[in-house]
Amino acid sequence: MPTTHRPPPAPRLTPTRFGLAFLLLVTLTLVGCINYGLSLGYGLTFLLGGVWVMASTGVGRAARQVRLVLTAPAGATAGGEALFTLSVTATVAGAVTLRLNSSAGDTRTVTLRVAAGEVRTLTVPVPARTRGPLTLTPRGAAALDVLGLWAAGLTPPAPVTVNVAPAPETGAPPVPLRTLPGAGDGQTRTRGDEEFAGLRPYTPGDSPRQISWRHVARTGELLTRETDAAQGRVRVLEWGDTSATPPGDTEARLSRLAAWVRELDRLGLAFALKLPGAALAAGSGEGQRLAALALLAGVTPLPPGSPPSRSRMRATTDANALRATLLALAFTLAPGVLWQPLWASALVAGLLAYGAVRTRRPLPAVPTWVLGGMAGLAAVGLNATYGTLLGRDAGTALLALLVALKTAESHGRRDGQLLVLLGLFVASTHFFHGQGPLTALHTILSAALLLAAASRWTAPTRTGPVRPDQEAEADLPAALIRSGRLLALAAPLALTLFVLFPRPESPLWQVPVQGGASTGLSDEIRAGEYSNLAQNRAVAFRADFTGPLPAPDQRYWRGPVYEAYDGQAWKQVRIGGRSPSIEPLASAPAWNYTLTLEASGNPWLLALDTPLTLPQRTVLTTAFQAVTFRPVSARRRVTLESRPARLGVSENPDRLQFNLSLPAGQSPRAAALGAGWSQLPPQGRIEAGLDYLRRGGFAYTLSPPLLPAQDRVDAFLFGTRQGFCEHYAQSFVFLMRAAGLPARIVGGYLGGEQNPDGGYLIVRQQDAHAWAEVWVQGQGWQRVDPTAVVAPARVNAGLSTALTQPQAAVAASPTGLGRFGLRLDALQNRWNDLVVGYDGDRQQALLARMGLGSVGSAPYLVVGALLAVLALLPALWWLRRQARPRDPAARALHSLTVRLRLPREPGETPSAYAARAAQAHPHLTPALDEVVRAYHAARYAPGESTEALKALAAALREVRR
Repeated sequence: MPTTHRPPPAPRLTPTRFGLAFLLLVTLTLVGCINYGLSLGYGLTFLLGGVWVMASTGVGRAARQVRLVLTAPAGATAGGEALFTLSVTATVAGAVTLRLNSSAGDTRTVTLRVAAGEVRTLTVPVPARTRGPLTLTPRGAAALDVLGLWAAGLTPPAPVTVNVAPAPETGAPPVPLRTLPGAGDGQTRTRGDEEFAGLRPYTPGDSPRQISWRHVARTGELLTRETDAAQGRVRVLEWGDTSATPPGDTEARLSRLAAWVRELDRLGLAFALKLPGAALAAGSGEGQRLAALALLAGVTPLPPGSPPSRSRMRATTDANALRATLLALAFTLAPGVLWQPLWASALVAGLLAYGAVRTRRPLPAVPTWVLGGMAGLAAVGLNATYGTLLGRDAGTALLALLVALKTAESHGRRDGQLLVLLGLFVASTHFFHGQGPLTALHTILSAALLLAAASRWTAPTRTGPVRPDQEAEADLPAALIRSGRLLALAAPLALTLFVLFPRPESPLWQVPVQGGASTGLSDEIRAGEYSNLAQNRAVAFRADFTGPLPAPDQRYWRGPVYEAYDGQAWKQVRIGGRSPSIEPLASAPAWNYTLTLEASGNPWLLALDTPLTLPQRTVLTTAFQAVTFRPVSARRRVTLESRPARLGVSENPDRLQFNLSLPAGQSPRAAALGAGWSQLPPQGRIEAGLDYLRRGGFAYTLSPPLLPAQDRVDAFLFGTRQGFCEHYAQSFVFLMRAAGLPARIVGGYLGGEQNPDGGYLIVRQQDAHAWAEVWVQGQGWQRVDPTAVVAPARVNAGLSTALTQPQAAVAASPTGLGRFGLRLDALQNRWNDLVVGYDGDRQQALLARMGLGSVGSAPYLVVGALLAVLALLPALWWLRRQARPRDPAARALHSLTVRLRLPREPGETPSAYAARAAQAHPHLTPALDEVVRAYHAARYAPGESTEALKALAAALREVRR
């Protein structure tokens, strides 16, 4: 009856401690992305999550193809080390770890990497402190993935025992001259090393010099030469010969006998040993010495065991893995120089450099109290710089410093893996500062380097000369290729999760990301602030319209409204009461557009007047500002609809009265000038103010003279007459209030550069602008831009043209370099549209177009599960491809194992495999024999192997289960 082969049960797959910590990191970054709406952060989180999943594939398969063999040494001496041998055989590449517990209480953890088809042999030294049997028991054997995230249980090798011989006495007396008695001294023969006496089977412990290598070459069987010598010349060692040692000291007597045994063996003399209750026949050579020492090791009573040292052993530093980790951290932390204080960046660089030097030279680790002091001083310095230790800038700078401080005292694998996790977390925080393509590329490269460093810690290398039993230094480019391959395999799953994972619309907790405002708009305005901002060409936001663009004189992007004036600064205020009226003009066109706002830390959405529809969690204030409950701390996309309207025809009387107030005693000449127009009609007063600016010889400039703290409006209107938009806006509002008309300043942006490649507007920091609003009875708030009467080009042609040609009607054509910059910006805008701006609303719109309904619906769940399974196929394909040997003949033999569903054992020859397969499938015996014959011909026959490979393929086709 044929024997049914049952494959071994699948090894149990569990995450390692490092794997659990890695999963915790992924969870924390996911929570941060949800709370702060970091779209690219989702991408990195899902990519790392995909790595965690992909790392588990193939570990179980590798575990089934690994064989571990533990061998005890021939002997060991008390007070020294027992050198056990661990052999690892695997048919696929991987890493193996196991824990070795000795009967003396010592524990060693061994981790090593093995290549496909390689037999790795590692010498494991174990302390042998006392005489007697020393047993080494393997525990927790497991196969690891390349990063050490997952472990699949292995069958551990059987425990092995070595007899620890007593330590030989130092300065022992000469060996006694007693010889074996017998008639005819020199005539009777015994075991010795003088003459050949015959052959016997090899036994462990025989000296290699005694092996008959001629017979080994001829027959393949190990045989040992027997030799003898004259019996009368054999020394005899007896227990009584050690009576001169301290009485009752059994260990001292054994130690002296051990010294005599070693001395006789060194001299090549045959000897016999007699102990109470035991004896060893006369002989010589390596086997005799080991037998004598084993006999001495077993003398009872055995000495009490010596417990292992209680002092905590410091983990061995792997210099190669630590250097790779420091390199990855340096690359990851490098962008911090763009936003951190210079002293913080210098401190980080110095700590990393010191850690790198420590891997080359025996420098001491920085004491913990010194590191604590440095951390405290750094926290004080950052608090002094930012005014807080929370928020984006201070928090990320502090995190970078703490990571750098950790490198100064890191040494073992645990510290190295912790540094890798911290580096990945630091990489995710870069998205607080930007989510552009360059940031994404840098983060992916950082993740690849850090994962490569993690793979180096999985099976650490050793420093110093590399012996055959030690692992050679791993190649960093090879480790980087491995980590890059994992990231590539994880990309499909990451993309699937990026598209389908629910995007909550509200944060988990309300903690603002504090940081310096990028736009420069603030709660107050002083003369000169907007002129400084106008020299910054950084992008403030982009506006993409679904229809025609608004005319240049309609591109007023409304931000903060300043109504309180103290003589030096204009500030925002909150005025209660009823909300003002909004009357959209039905005859005016509506604008539908999407704003991509850069991070500012401010709540203003900078909409065109007047927004009719607003995103969720956004309101329109009583000053007609579109504000969000959540400050714009990262790049954000919002969709709006605006239409010109009559604003505040019905206005709160308290607000109107407040917008008439002027500080007492400030700028009396300007107050008198405005009061002189108070008898004119409202529109006449506005025209009088504009006409004064138009005919007064005023100039538009980015570098106006400084104004005094007292009577600033007088100094400008009647003195310098040179200013930027805020000078004209505040002076005009002052005049209107003096003339009896409620007025205020509106801050924001004006204009925008049209990008012909994308058809959208680019509004830069330099487009920051301030204008006036004047309230007229029956008409409401009217926008009045006093800058336009001095430099009309500011409205029609933009800032650059207005500074050189104030009266120009159109902007100058962009240069070649400018057109190239616009093309790059078009790519950036597309990136913002597809990646950065992918939020809950856009996800829902995509799901609707795909016919999947809403998040959580049945079609959504079914398609999501199907896509997740499909995303795993590349990893499974790669795993199957990697399992196939590169050699054509070996690949054919691998196909045979797949066809029979009978894996080869590690180190199993094709002939042995065919015999085992024939036992499971007797009817295939002839076909299997033909496969083996063809395999040997393809691998070893001289000449061209093409025909032999064809014959092998034909023989393989005949094997059918």
